[in-house]
Amino acid sequence: MSEQPVAVVTGGASGIGAATCGRLHQDGFRLVVLDLAPADGGDQGRNGELVVPTDVSDPAAVECAFRRIMDTVGRVDVLVNNAGITGSRSATVCHDTPVEEWDRVQAVNARGPFLCARAALPSMIERRSGHIITVASVAGLVAFPGRCAYTASKGAALMLTRSIAVDYAGFGIRANAVCPGFVQTPMTQWRLDDPRLRDQVEARIPLGRVAQAEDIADAIAVLASGRMSYMTGHALVVDAGWTAL
Repeated sequence: MSEQPVAVVTGGASGIGAATCGRLHQDGFRLVVLDLAPADGGDQGRNGELVVPTDVSDPAAVECAFRRIMDTVGRVDVLVNNAGITGSRSATVCHDTPVEEWDRVQAVNARGPFLCARAALPSMIERRSGHIITVASVAGLVAFPGRCAYTASKGAALMLTRSIAVDYAGFGIRANAVCPGFVQTPMTQWRLDDPRLRDQVEARIPLGRVAQAEDIADAIAVLASGRMSYMTGHALVVDAGWTAL
């Protein structure tokens, strides 16, 4: 089997995930994409990656996906837990959020990273090497008004990252999180298409613009490169100064 480093990216068919796949491909990684709805429906993605249709909130689906990864490419050097949802417009303040919508957001944003890390860790432990990078959010550090479920889920993802960093450091395994601010992706496009809402968002950002997916992919690539090998348990904030205000 090839010694080319392997990166598994969840939610890799669009948005930050797709940009991350492109960036890591340029950096020499072999890519495996886990996505609920792969863009082309085939086994090969735009960068030649292996595409495995997977619901990251489903334990059986995740276990099946990682068995296929091990059978096909034999290793996972970097896991990028990127798949995430904001929830519908009904996922708002606590007392108005339906329980079903709360559970849906937690299942993807918190249980998903747990299940994927849980599946990837045994092979990393065996090789005493690996890096788990989770795309959390600045919402895991400061509360987003009117987004109770999303904020709670990203806080959970961030603390899962820190827990993995502490528990597996002795095996040579690191875990870090990337915490983006507002990013232009298919999930957020509806808000940015409204000039009034876009102005409200950009007025809160010191650099004056929302991030593009490539901005976040660059941060993920820096972590995945191994150049910051002394960093673990860290939340890397990429928000154009939003949380500095």
